[in-house]
Amino acid sequence: MVMQRDFISKLTVLPDKTALDRAAARLVRTAAARSASAEGRFTLALSGGATPRAAHRLLAEPSISPAIPWDRTLVFWVDERCVPPDDPASNYGAALEDLIGRVPLPEKNVFPMPGTEDPVSGAVAYEALLARTFASQDGLIPRFDLILLGIGKDGHTASLFPGDPALDEGVRTVVPVRGGIPDVPRLTLTLPVLNRAFQAVFLVSGREKAPTVKAVLEHPEGPLPASRVRGNVAWLLDAEAASDLEVPEREKEKEVEGDR
Repeated sequence: MVMQRDFISKLTVLPDKTALDRAAARLVRTAAARSASAEGRFTLALSGGATPRAAHRLLAEPSISPAIPWDRTLVFWVDERCVPPDDPASNYGAALEDLIGRVPLPEKNVFPMPGTEDPVSGAVAYEALLARTFASQDGLIPRFDLILLGIGKDGHTASLFPGDPALDEGVRTVVPVRGGIPDVPRLTLTLPVLNRAFQAVFLVSGREKAPTVKAVLEHPEGPLPASRVRGNVAWLLDAEAASDLEVPEREKEKEVEGDR
């Protein structure tokens, strides 16, 4: 029997981006402790983009980092642009600067997507890596403890873009795609992986994302890629991203002094 691990409630609205970053860092800390205790390890998949970078930096701070079992933490990526690690567009490069290079995470526990390979062969290689790493778990689809996701104004998540055939992939765990900004070849986890996580969490900030958040949350069966993440999904929003929603007061989180 698989233990259920809900790390946060389904919808939490924070007052601002700073509070969102703190809540995201606390979420990872809690998930790491619970997963390492339950399973002996913590499997985390990171997304790129601007939104999570401050939260990644907070994870390296002395107030949080010592509480995370880094030696039992395995870090993967949700998607990657096919660029070198030192390219500003590299999701791995950003995480290396913000987090990985600042915490005692063993090198053998870090699994970047092969962004410098041919996208087709890179997807096959990462798929094989996931199969090896998650071989002891039940089923053929990897089950991450925590997947952190973002959302674009067009409703894409990971590198799953509106209208892309990758949205209908039901067997493969990693596929090559192209799109987004910059418009370059990419690798991405597929919906079967996102939907099987113990918890997938959207981190969303900014007024420009509010209409998309509203569309996804009020029309969960809609066509937007983010609407098709339908497993154990939760949302962490700042007030601007939630500004088009009617959110009950109980779902609005006020920061606790001890977490500042």
